[in-house]
Amino acid sequence: MINWVFKTFDELTVAELYSIIQLREDIFIVEQNCPFLDCDGKDPFCWHLMGWVDGKLAVYARIVPPGLAFKTGSIGRVVSSREARANGYGKQLMQKAIEKAEELGFNELTIGAQYYLLKFYQSFGFKEFDEIYLEDGIEHIYMRREKFESED
Repeated sequence: MINWVFKTFDELTVAELYSIIQLREDIFIVEQNCPFLDCDGKDPFCWHLMGWVDGKLAVYARIVPPGLAFKTGSIGRVVSSREARANGYGKQLMQKAIEKAEELGFNELTIGAQYYLLKFYQSFGFKEFDEIYLEDGIEHIYMRREKFESED
């Protein structure tokens, strides 16, 4: 069972922030062998979606307001722990992040997705635009999603 927690930066406890940084470093820097500055100055202006399983942070994403990363709202730092993969938590995380972004009034979302996850993000209504680009040595693609695309 996953326990969802959604907070602003100022609402995060020190332990939650530590777990977020630890998970992002473990996957983005260590596992993907990609040295980059994870603490990019955007976190204090974002909302943070955490999925906890058995007291451990399993999945995480940050909801970025318009004008900070893109003209539109965004979902970034989408990450699943190694232990959380293959059980559907990543899909639940993305769906929950989209719902939270829409609740905040972000009807259009833009992301810079790792290219190998293209089909994953397409399954949530994101469509690629522009060319593949390298970010920290990893292929990425810009993708956009509008609220009406997912509603029937």
